[in-house]
Amino acid sequence: MTKPRTLRAKSPADLLAMVPHVLGFHPEDSLVVMTVGDAEHPLHARVDLPDDQAGMAEVLAQIDQALARNGVRRVAVLTYTDDHCLAFELVSRLTHLFDAGGVAVVEAVRADGERWYSLTGCDGPCCPPGGTPYDVTVHPLTAQGVLEGQVTWRNRRELADSLVGTDLDAVEEVEAAADRATARFQATVAQPLGGPAPERARAHLVVEGRWVRKRVRRYLDDGVPLDSDDAGRLLVAMVSIEVRDVAWSLMDRSSAARHVSLWRDLVLRSPRDLAAAPAALLGFAAWLSGDGALAWCAVERCQESEPDYRLAALLSEALAAAISPASWRPVPEHLLTLFAG
Repeated sequence: MTKPRTLRAKSPADLLAMVPHVLGFHPEDSLVVMTVGDAEHPLHARVDLPDDQAGMAEVLAQIDQALARNGVRRVAVLTYTDDHCLAFELVSRLTHLFDAGGVAVVEAVRADGERWYSLTGCDGPCCPPGGTPYDVTVHPLTAQGVLEGQVTWRNRRELADSLVGTDLDAVEEVEAAADRATARFQATVAQPLGGPAPERARAHLVVEGRWVRKRVRRYLDDGVPLDSDDAGRLLVAMVSIEVRDVAWSLMDRSSAARHVSLWRDLVLRSPRDLAAAPAALLGFAAWLSGDGALAWCAVERCQESEPDYRLAALLSEALAAAISPASWRPVPEHLLTLFAG
């Protein structure tokens, strides 16, 4: 689910140009539901087309619940498929379901990449016969996005692939720095003086947590990417959930876009075994900034590194339920367990 900014559409062609603009990629084999007009918490939703009747019922119920939860009352429905019968069935069932909940479908469209077909008021799966040609690449909204520097990926797979680092030298540099940070931690714990090893390990984490807080705040202020040494140290420190939560606590909606930049950069330079924490934080920041598609891709990237990572699971639940980012309240510093006592 993606939180939209206000855009105006006067035709199905405008809606089709808006979809990649708000999702960040061009959907394929997808069902998209867009908020029209005012709503308590406007949202846009995209899901893969269901494979069977059970899947269809699940998808429809999920979208219906999301709209009700966010106070949406008017929507446009767009299906991206060559299968007109499937599109007609989806729109018919959605319209019936939405009617029962007081949600009006003001426009319904099937698009196949070259032509769009209006399903608003369609009486059967064989109408309309001709369709209307469209090309989102020449639409004014697309040109506006280019001028604003917006990156729109060709499909969701390309968006997901954008979170996989391709600069192997950069990854190796961060990995070497991470190895040095790990060696420093091991040397601290192994010191014969200064109390038992668990106490020394705890003291080391507290020091790292304070450094993480200071380093992330510095990035939020100046936007300068972390060098390899700081990146490796940060990744190793965040293996501790308590240290990761120090970085997490610094997120709010006003700083979410800067957090997206920070954690995306770290994800691209992370060794696979250290990618879970920055990927989860990237996903959370993307959700806070209203980029649901990026948030989902970050969750998947996190779970590739660590399948049972708890923050990724919590975020996926929030995304599936279309929980509004407006509900997030940053964790107060006094509740961080790392600094307790």
